[in-house]
Order: sequence, then C-alpha cells, then structure tokens
Amino acid sequence: MNKKIRSTLGLVALLLLILIVGGIYIFVFQGKSISEKREKLEELNANAYDPEELSARYQGLLKRSAELDSILASRKFNIPQNLSSIKFFNFVNGIVTNFSGLTTVNVEYIDQKQDKEFFFYDYKLTGGGTYNEVYKLIYAIEQSKELKKVHALSLGNLIKTDPEDIPQFLVSFEMTVRIYFSSDNRFAPAEFKENNLSTGPIYDAFYPLIRNEIPPNIDDLLDVQGAKLLALIPEGAFIADTKGNTYLVWEGEQVYLGYLTKIDYNNSSVSFILNKGGIIERVNLELVREVTN
Repeated sequence: MNKKIRSTLGLVALLLLILIVGGIYIFVFQGKSISEKREKLEELNANAYDPEELSARYQGLLKRSAELDSILASRKFNIPQNLSSIKFFNFVNGIVTNFSGLTTVNVEYIDQKQDKEFFFYDYKLTGGGTYNEVYKLIYAIEQSKELKKVHALSLGNLIKTDPEDIPQFLVSFEMTVRIYFSSDNRFAPAEFKENNLSTGPIYDAFYPLIRNEIPPNIDDLLDVQGAKLLALIPEGAFIADTKGNTYLVWEGEQVYLGYLTKIDYNNSSVSFILNKGGIIERVNLELVREVTN
C-alpha cells in the first residue's frame, strides 16, 4: 500500500472519529438542552400574537381600566396605596390656611398600625379656635376623599380676650385621627380628585346663652337706659340719653345692645328690644307731656 492510500485512509478514519465524537456530544450531552429549547420554541410559537390583535387587546384593557377608575372615582371615599405619613400634615395646613388668627392646630404623628388587610397612621391633633373653624376642620377630615376618620374627640370651653378686652368664646379640642391606606392600588383611581370640603356657618353650641360680659358702646349708639322720648315725627323719634345727647332714630335702627322695634304714634311711645348678655329685655319710652295750669 503506497503512501497516498495510507494518507487517504488516515483522513477518513479521522473524519469518522470526529463524526462519532460530535454525535455523542450532540445527542448525549446536548440532547436534553436541545429538547428544552425546542419545547420553549414551540411554546413561544404557540403564544405568538399578531400585532393588530395585540393592539386590539390593549385598547380593550385600556377601556376596562378607565371604567374601573370611573367606578372608584365615583365612590365617596378611597383608600390610597402606600400613603406617605407627611401627606396629612400638608392636608391640615391646606385646611387651616384661611382660618382666623384665633384658631391654632398642632399635629403630632403617633404610630403606624394594621387593621386586617389595610394599614393606618395615628395622629394626635390639639388646639383651639372658633366653633365654626373647629367644625370645618373636623368636617374636612371626615369628608376627605382619601379615607380619614376621627377615632376619638374631646371638646371644651376656651375664653380669650381681644385687645379691647372683649371676651372671645372659643372651643378647645383634642382628637385622634386615623388615616387609612393599602399595600396595592385596587381601592383608589389613578387620578386623585378631592371632595368638596367647604361648609357654611352653623350655630355655636358652645356660645354661652347668658354672659356676664357686656360689650362696650364703642360706636356711640343711643343708650336706651334712662333715656327720654322728646318728640315723634314722621321720620322717626327724637330721644335724649342720660348725657343729654339727642338722637333721631326710626324703626329697625340699631341702638346700644338692641334695636328700635316699633314707633306707636297713637299712644305716643316707642319700643326697644335689648340683649343684655343673653338676657332679652323690652324697654318702652313714652312721650311725657307737660301739664299746664
């Protein structure tokens, strides 16, 4: 056998060896990996969607999301997701911005707790102010879109005097407020919109019906006590107070602590109604005629 034939047989043998080793590596060592990749490819091919079909599904999901947001937004209260503990401080600041200087509110963060599947922050609010402004604060907390609840409340009387020593009948308060939130976004819409938190004035239940303090006559109005009816004319009545000052007053006009309610021309008299610290008093003045001999 010549050298050329031996070289050709050697190359053929080497090629067969490479094929055998490659086959063993592919089918034995890589067979499992190839099988897994083939199954993955079949799964991807089975889940492959047409772009137009994907777009149509996206639009449907977008519409459904908007409907759910609309339902959540129409609810009176929502429970937001992962609420910051600082947000309530900003909420209170926004409420008290337009309050008078008579009202003060202090906010203190207490703790974070869990109530079943929800969480809540506890805050302590203390201060004092006018009855209507304290009511507005409580109303805003209770009616806010993001769920807030006054858990405990204590009210009391508070009296201060202004620079003119006129008493101001205020209300002191101490309350615990709970702010609820959730760990997911199922209970609140994507866009937040606050409820209407405005409220009109209400009757001050803490204002005393009878008071020892009577406001001073700083407007120099007619003081009816001890006054005399001088004359009646079509335009009203001439009345002189104890200091000799003369006033022309008519029905409905304000006097010190009250109003002129009636001018009786037939009986030559005038009637007043006065509020003396919560005590209502009616005063009548009659025209005194001089008797001549």
